[in-house]
Amino acid sequence: MATSTTETRSRRADRAARSAPPGGEPGSGRPARAPRTPRAGRRRDRPGGALHPGSLVAESGPFLRAALAPAVQRATAAGRRVLGPVASVVSPLGRLLIAAVVLLWILGTVLGWSEALVAALMGTLLVLLAIGFILGRSSYGVDLDLTRTRVAVGDRAVGSVSVSNTSDKALLPASLELPVGAATAIFHLPRLTPGQVHEDLFSIPTQRRAVIVVGPVRSVRADPLSILRREVLWTEPTDLFVHPRTTPLIGSAAGFIKDLEGLPTKELSSADVSFHALRDYVPGDDRRHIHWKTTARTNKLMVRQFEETRRSHLAVALSTNTNEYASETEFELAVSVAGSIGLQAIREQRNLSVLTQDGPLRTETGRNLLDDMTRIEGRAVRATALDLARTTADAVPNASVVFFVVGPEVTPSQLRSAAASIPPGIRCLAIRCVTDGQQSRATIGDLTVLTLNSLDDLALVLRKAAA
Repeated sequence: MATSTTETRSRRADRAARSAPPGGEPGSGRPARAPRTPRAGRRRDRPGGALHPGSLVAESGPFLRAALAPAVQRATAAGRRVLGPVASVVSPLGRLLIAAVVLLWILGTVLGWSEALVAALMGTLLVLLAIGFILGRSSYGVDLDLTRTRVAVGDRAVGSVSVSNTSDKALLPASLELPVGAATAIFHLPRLTPGQVHEDLFSIPTQRRAVIVVGPVRSVRADPLSILRREVLWTEPTDLFVHPRTTPLIGSAAGFIKDLEGLPTKELSSADVSFHALRDYVPGDDRRHIHWKTTARTNKLMVRQFEETRRSHLAVALSTNTNEYASETEFELAVSVAGSIGLQAIREQRNLSVLTQDGPLRTETGRNLLDDMTRIEGRAVRATALDLARTTADAVPNASVVFFVVGPEVTPSQLRSAAASIPPGIRCLAIRCVTDGQQSRATIGDLTVLTLNSLDDLALVLRKAAA
């Protein structure tokens, strides 16, 4: 019986083997699977072809960073927009208080220090109370008006701040701040009903030459301890130019150029205003310059010949090297002298060039000149008055008159060298600005040296120099 059973099983196995397709699994009736080949570019870090997770992260890292970079930037920008205004309202005292509160909370919690917990609670209450003082919105219409944006030293600069309530409800009293240079003016606003206007006047001292930034007007909300401080800007800043003080020079009697039409040179020309001689006519000459009386007498065409004239071009070289001045008052006097001479040249529509060690100034209009002179700052530099004279000679080779405006520390030998650096035929004058000393006039070679101790005497001194 056992033998027959074994034979039956062997016959079934033979039939299954004969019925299976080539390469199939015995008894399954399914074809055998082809061996799996790895894909190109896939790394196999372990035996058996398994992929290592670290390799996938390393390979996909650049793609992940590129995909996440915009999201990270947006999150960072959003954080700055949220935290920036919040951090700006916290004063230095508030930052110190918040840091102390956090430290006290940590010490009280970790060490079980009850006094620290009480102090931390009190500090937290102060911060919460301060937040209540800066909450809320104000709706103001603010107008900052300066009567003049350009004044001279010593003149009165007046302005006004007009505030109106543009909301439909009353506004509580508040404070406005107006920065004026390094100082700050405070205006107290009363309770304003809808549409009500409140105006305050103010004046700005102008004892010194400067460019004063006025504004912007800002409203301030703060707690009594100034832990938190919230500012809202309502206007744009305005520049107030305090020009150097100048004095008028009456006409050509001020004396820095005798010939209003220019100074003649040794170069000959066929057309100009300074007559020189007669010569024979040459084909191509302008027939308007034929001298008919001489032509009739000599029976030859004779034409006029002229000397070229140098048009009146005034050059002012202002030394800004503070080593050449004994005091700030002398330097300010030199700036005023240069500004007065330059303004007179512009009024008489002369060509003008004003130079300092820092470069040329704008001379298109008197306003541009004074604006640039307001920004002049004296500095101790290596460039001396002699270096400035050489720069002036290169920059303005066709000048008719050159003024050197210097301090008393410039020696006569330096002035002589400065005049020697100017091309021949150009008249040179030097003005030494002093506070302690007598006004005088001296001559060093072809250079006229004038000593001045008061701006009011500038016209008189120049008139004497022209005599």
